[in-house]
Formats: sequence, C-alpha cells, structure tokens
Amino acid sequence: MGRIFKSDNILKWAVTSVAVFMSASAACGASLSFEGTRVIAVNADASSGLDKIYVVENAATATASYPSASAKWSSWGASGAAYGQSVATTTDGANSLWSLPAAEGFGVTVEDAGRMYHFWIVNYADHHVDFNSLSVDPEDSDCRSMYLDVEPLSSSANYAINYYTINGAPRQLDRGYTLSYNTLTYNDNTKLYDVTTTATDLDALKSRIRVDKPLCDTRFTLTGDRFAREWGFSTTAESDTYATDAVEASTYAEKAEHDYDNEQADGNSGLGGSAPVDITFVAAVTDAARFTEWQLSSSPDFTTYELRFNQTEVSYTFTEYGTWYMRFQASNADGTCDYFSPTYEIQIGESRLLCPNAFSPHTADGVNDEWKVSYKSIVDFECHIFNRWGIKVATLTHPSQGWDGKYNGKLVPAGVYYYVIKARGADGHKYDLSGDINIIEYNRSKGQSVTE
Repeated sequence: MGRIFKSDNILKWAVTSVAVFMSASAACGASLSFEGTRVIAVNADASSGLDKIYVVENAATATASYPSASAKWSSWGASGAAYGQSVATTTDGANSLWSLPAAEGFGVTVEDAGRMYHFWIVNYADHHVDFNSLSVDPEDSDCRSMYLDVEPLSSSANYAINYYTINGAPRQLDRGYTLSYNTLTYNDNTKLYDVTTTATDLDALKSRIRVDKPLCDTRFTLTGDRFAREWGFSTTAESDTYATDAVEASTYAEKAEHDYDNEQADGNSGLGGSAPVDITFVAAVTDAARFTEWQLSSSPDFTTYELRFNQTEVSYTFTEYGTWYMRFQASNADGTCDYFSPTYEIQIGESRLLCPNAFSPHTADGVNDEWKVSYKSIVDFECHIFNRWGIKVATLTHPSQGWDGKYNGKLVPAGVYYYVIKARGADGHKYDLSGDINIIEYNRSKGQSVTE
C-alpha cells in the first residue's frame, strides 16, 4: 500500500462569497459570472455548440449572473438544449441571476436580444478527487508495460466528469491528473542513460492505469486533478518503490577508416569494405540488465554463432570475405526480459592486387615518385625488392607501404629492379607475384626519360 498526501490548504479553506467574473467568449461575446463559489472556465470545443464550460466549486452555494435583466434562462441535460426547461430568475439592476441547483452537471441556455448562448456547468462538489492510494499490480505486466491500481476513497468514486453538447452528444472533460515517475533516457552526447522524470497527463482516472515500464527503480506519484490544484487542495498518492525488470540498450558501431591512397574503393558505404576492417561495437544498458553479449554470425537470423563476447564494448577486426552480422543482447537477472539490438551488417569485399612496372623517384615532383601496389582486401602481405645483382634493396610488410627508390638512404640508379610478393586475400586467394620495376630518370635538359 502506498502513502497518501493531501495539501494542508484543504484544512484552511472555507466557502466564501467570492464573485468571479469570466472574460467574454471570443466567438460570441457572451459569458456568465458567479457569486458564492470559485469558478474555473474551460474553453469548449467548437463542435459542441457550447460557448463555455464552467467548473464551479460548489453549485449549492452559487449564483450565476448574466448582464441583461431581460434575458431568458433555461436548463437542460443529456437530451440537449432543444429540451431545455425555463428556470426562474431574479434581477439585480441590469443583470439577471439564477441560483444554481445542487446537481452534478447541467446545461444552461441564455436567450438575449434574439440570440442564444449555451453553457455547461459542472458541480465540482460531486467530483472531488477521490483516490486513496496507488500501488503496482505485480501480476499483470510484461517486459514493456505494467498496471497501477488506484484505490478509491469510497465505492461511489466518480472519476470522470461528463458533459453534453447542445445536441445531447456525451463528452468528457479533461481533468488533468498527472502521473509521474523516474525512468532512464539515452543521452546521445554522453552515450549513456540518464535518470529523467516522465510526467503523463491523464484526462480521466480509472481504477487501473497502464504505463510503460520504467527503466530504473522508482516510485509512482499520482496528483490531481487540475481543478483541485488550481484551488489549492489537490491530492497526491505515492506508490511503494518499484524494482524494475525492464531491459533496454542503445548501441552504435564505429569503423576505423583507412586513408591509404593505393587501396581500391569497393563502393561499400556501410560498415564493411576492404579487409582488414576494424570496427568497435558499443552498447549502453539500463539498470536491470545483468547478462550482456555481442553476437557475431554469418547468418542473418543468427541460427549459428561465430563468436560471442560477454561485454558491452567489443573491438573486432574482420579479415574474411563475405557478409557478417553483429547484434547485441541484454537480459535481466532471471532471463524473463530480453533486448536485442538492430543487426549490423558488415560486407567484406573480395581481394585484388595489381603491381605497377615503373616509377620515377628521381624527379621529386610528387608524381609517380613512389612504387606501390594497388590492392583491396589484402590481409597478409610481404614484398621484397632486388636490384639486378640480387641485392635486396627494400622490404614491404603492408600493402599500403611503398618504395621510394632508396637504398641505405640514397636513391638507387635508374634501371630495372625486381619484386617478389607473397600475399593472401580476405577471400582466401593466395598471391605469388614477381616482376620488373623500371626506375625512369627524366633528363630535364633533353626533355626525355632515360634508364640505366
């Protein structure tokens, strides 16, 4: 059973004869004023035919007034304004007055100078906030939603305030109850979950309230209604602390981009590309998550798993050709609630390796002055370069590396050199390549290329 709090103002308030004048309706310029009670005016929907709705604190002590001594008044109910019955009024100078009946709610039509104005009056004395406590229903819930039980103060509690249009159509007045509780919200800036307070407006109160499950332990607080709040005696009920079992996570993936000028583009704008592809997968989880796992599969429906990682952050290098799938799972302590992230698709392209046969390091003009292979999805690479006498002049261990035409820090002479390459692609293809490298020296004085 939760606790209940009531404002001390209810103990201090006493009925006084306070005249409250409501501003004229913009549509027709007609309004009522009241004495002997406090009043809250509510704008009526145009389709109702009503000029205004008035919520009076206590109709039994109230007198309504209209600024015309010759006005004719009638009262009506659920049947609509066409079935209105004339009521006896009095006059006070230029005003006509009607002592309100102690009814739950009723329509009022005032006819003045050939025009008719329609109002609905709610007697709030018959609709006082009437709930005693708020509690969590432990049985009727799932992993996303739950129910709260509202215990009425009496068996005759009337939570809804109904009114009728001039044609007798039933409508319900928004009572403006507020249900508030804490939950967790993902912060895109910090990449973490923050505790936030959510406040839901309830236009009407029922004995059971369905809510989204909070993502952290919290108390639920119900306050209302808006009329009691404005008059200073609203009721508040608070539940006991609820221990959540709902699980949620937010995930993202970041690929380490390559910046190699000799790596071939594969047209893949997603997470994949030319192997090796380094990707970091990160998940932020809510409080009830006890089991966390990143799952790697070659099957889009995860019928089999290649690898499973029991942590929230995983850095993985994709070195094999094909399409791979990664997702994140989080579960609560007893495994009754699971969360699965969207699936990340990683496409690793097939391999390719091409070798140029000439370059010109002697010109130092930044154009073709370094020998590099052109490649894609090469995961193992070793290249040795020899001169014509079999002396090794360079060794490359990554396909992005190039030879600048130097040996022991000095440019080698122009001429023919030889490369031997052993490499392996992400698709398993093995490369055993060898060939000539022609170093071309440009003779500036003669405007022609020369070799040794």
